[in-house]
Amino acid sequence: MNTSVRVLGAALVFALGGTSSALAAPSPVAASSAHTSVQRVLDRLTGEDGAPGALVNVRTQHGTTVLTSGVADLATGAPMPADSRFRIGSMTKTYVATVVLQLVGEGHLALDAPVERYLPGVVRGHGNDGRRIRVRDLLQHTSRLPDYLTYYTPGDILADRYAHHDLTELLSIALAHPPVEVDAPDGFHYSNTDYVLLAMLIEKVTGRPYGTEVKQRIVNRLQLRATSVPGDATTIPGPHPRGYVRPTADADPVDVTELNPTVAAGSGDMISSASDMSRFLAALLGGRLLRPAQLAEMTDVEPTGHAGRRAYGLGLERWPLPCGGVFWGHQGDMLGFQTMGGATTDGRQATVVVTLDPGGSDAQDADVRAAVTTALCS
Repeated sequence: MNTSVRVLGAALVFALGGTSSALAAPSPVAASSAHTSVQRVLDRLTGEDGAPGALVNVRTQHGTTVLTSGVADLATGAPMPADSRFRIGSMTKTYVATVVLQLVGEGHLALDAPVERYLPGVVRGHGNDGRRIRVRDLLQHTSRLPDYLTYYTPGDILADRYAHHDLTELLSIALAHPPVEVDAPDGFHYSNTDYVLLAMLIEKVTGRPYGTEVKQRIVNRLQLRATSVPGDATTIPGPHPRGYVRPTADADPVDVTELNPTVAAGSGDMISSASDMSRFLAALLGGRLLRPAQLAEMTDVEPTGHAGRRAYGLGLERWPLPCGGVFWGHQGDMLGFQTMGGATTDGRQATVVVTLDPGGSDAQDADVRAAVTTALCS
């Protein structure tokens, strides 16, 4: 769920220092230098950018490091738990894409088949037509389907944040509008509606809820104990920070930790931890979840024409690293939390979460990416 709304204005500054927990490190000197660089970015997120709390989990061949900044709860001042769970937003899309590609590898789906083959008559209205949209287009955001979150805003969601939402309801919001006119290369247009449809497609092909397939095919297989598809559950299980929004530039942060995540079903409703996200990305890039042909399809990226998303594959994004090379992962925005996970093919992973979205500074998006790239390069 990419609710990339940013409220303009002065940021709320917290005079709170960062904390760190180094579980393993190559040497005290190298670890100290690397930690300082990453900590500086986290402190910027909880300082100038106004987030109450921030956390990064970094995994390399030398071990795991967790760094935090700010607080988990503005009311109590409790520190950020090192094993924090949080709403991962659009990083959900990589899980959904992985299940779809597993079904492709098993012969249950065809990437270049029209959506109409699996969901006959479902995509219709105002010029939208499932006969002209391939499964691949949904995965790669080239369907030109309207994003339902363009018309169902964060304000709308918060007005009734405990309401249940069906996949068909979310789709109907989008299909009440015509296809999007796209200038980007290859017709890229990021749309949460694409992944609502993919969740529906998984359910049609398997006969089971998409969350059940994610759990059986990925979560249980990798023993990701902090990861779940919550359905209508409004709370986050286990240790977790509070998630906040800032309605206006001069408003205090508002706690929105509890909500019904079905408003982002298939596109951004999952819960996980930074450690689990890093393990998932390592397994994915390491070939443990997809057959070689499907992993090659997932990593076959196209330019997006968008500075914040350089190149997009099938549910997976690719960015350059300032120290050379590239990393793979996904960004995520869900009310109360902004996240990003990234991994390299040589075994480095980093996942970042900040506890304010929307309402941070204009620089928050860039600083979240900088936390990931700095961690991977350090």
